[in-house]
Amino acid sequence: MKQFLSAVSVLALAALTPAAAQDAASGDAIDARVAAVIAQSPVIDGHNDLAYAIHEYYDGDLSKVDLTKDASKLASPLHTDIARLRAGGVGAQFWSVYVPAELEGAQSAEAVHVQIDLVRQMIAQYRDVFEFADSADDIARIESEGRIASMLGMEGGEAINNNLAILRDFRAEGVLYMTLCHSKTTDWVDSATDAPAHGGLSAFGEDVVREMNRIGM
Repeated sequence: MKQFLSAVSVLALAALTPAAAQDAASGDAIDARVAAVIAQSPVIDGHNDLAYAIHEYYDGDLSKVDLTKDASKLASPLHTDIARLRAGGVGAQFWSVYVPAELEGAQSAEAVHVQIDLVRQMIAQYRDVFEFADSADDIARIESEGRIASMLGMEGGEAINNNLAILRDFRAEGVLYMTLCHSKTTDWVDSATDAPAHGGLSAFGEDVVREMNRIGM
């Protein structure tokens, strides 16, 4: 009986081996295809919370984080470092300047300014890897030079403090997109994860969207 079971096991393994080999070959072919596509069209990552993580876990102190090393091995592990960006074929990165939805008004605006400053410090510290980009032409040029184009994206319109002048100020600082809200309904826009109050956008919310289109956000 043992000999019979052994024989069956060997036959089953033999039957599976070609399929496994075929799957491996197929996987290799897919990996090669992905690599070829990325080489021609580098990844543009639309959202990365690294700046907020450094702010939260390392007091916003870049001297405590070396992005040339494996950041997953830090005391408070991070999801991003230069090696992983390169391995993922990232050619352009939107660095998120996020603040919790609980912050409102002037507090929220100040927190975003702090995040923007942190991202700009990081870009300057690793200038051989990152360069700030403010347009599609910038992205194409920076990618062609082998560096990672770096842009700013805001999470949550609370930070404009109901003021279009502050919105324009953030754009002048390099912010290229702003999500209208995060997890809370604001004075002018409803959040999908909170009780609605405006039927989507208030009249001021519509002004915000028009102004964002006008100034290139």
